[in-house]
Amino acid sequence: MSIAENLLSIKNTLAEQLTLVAVSKTKPIPDLMEAYDAGQRIFGENKIQEMTEKWEQMPKDIQWHMIGHVQTNKVKFMAEFVSLIHGVDSFKLLNEINKQALKNNRIIDCLLQMHIAEEETKFGLDEDELHAILASPEFAEMKNIRITGLMGMATFTENQDQIKKEFLYLKSIFDKLQSHHSENCQFSTLSMGMSGDYKLAIECGSTMIRIGSSIFGGR
Repeated sequence: MSIAENLLSIKNTLAEQLTLVAVSKTKPIPDLMEAYDAGQRIFGENKIQEMTEKWEQMPKDIQWHMIGHVQTNKVKFMAEFVSLIHGVDSFKLLNEINKQALKNNRIIDCLLQMHIAEEETKFGLDEDELHAILASPEFAEMKNIRITGLMGMATFTENQDQIKKEFLYLKSIFDKLQSHHSENCQFSTLSMGMSGDYKLAIECGSTMIRIGSSIFGGR
């Protein structure tokens, strides 16, 4: 099947309120344009330089999501245009995003990344770190970021029970935060689920899924 056919067949199975991020990292612009012409407007990249090059060359109604691990010294390169940063896993990074957003006269939406997998290699906050950030006076002063939800990646395993347990754990944290409202924070997005596990993620309450290979083919 073509990229457009893959995309439409996935979209036809999704509820209307679910957000699909087409993970386009390493894929050439003609592939992205095929998805764009089929109606896709949200693309996810994991390298800031590659995302910037695509942003410069592609239509300006696209929302660019940074889905990879972000180094603080690279934030300035995407602050002008990025729509959502998925992997915010430290106060230091949040502070830098706020600083660069201010320079660009923008408010940048962010997801706080939670560590839910049993793998040491995955980045993310634990519950204590999450609550420490949300409770800090410095966080309350950040006027140029907006926390819109949480993101998490399950363990890379065939064990569906383990994946489900991790997704439900993240959903439980998300649910507890529904009552947390401040000027720069409102928990409306739960980003979990990729090509291999997005159907299970949706069952567990995901509102945003990140799909690459099922749309664009393998890398």
